[in-house]
Amino acid sequence: MTDQATLIQAAVSAQSKAYVPYSHFPVGAVVTVGDEQFIGANIENASFGLSMCAERNAIFAAVLAGHQQIDTITVVGDTTGPISPCGACRQVMTEFMAPSASVTLANRQGAVEVTTVAAILPGAFTKGDLNA
Repeated sequence: MTDQATLIQAAVSAQSKAYVPYSHFPVGAVVTVGDEQFIGANIENASFGLSMCAERNAIFAAVLAGHQQIDTITVVGDTTGPISPCGACRQVMTEFMAPSASVTLANRQGAVEVTTVAAILPGAFTKGDLNA
């Protein structure tokens, strides 16, 4: 397992690849599956609804590599405190991560919060709800 500082640095590196000509708010993310890492950065579009967050890009990169269960996610943004994922990203985390999976939220100044998928999206809508 990769240490927290290394994962935060990988997310910072991913952040530098963000395409954010409209918001100027770059975000980087890295997910782990075993010893593998998959990065993502937010990519904006002039049609804002077509933009994609860093968290989802990283998760989808892992899924495209054949993984459907993500171990951890680390997200970095230029925020005053640890970054907070949007609701859509939280829902996608719920789809591909266990409720107890580690979620590390950080900023470039060293603020870090470690939490879980269940803690950031209590009462999540899951596959099981479709069978109710």
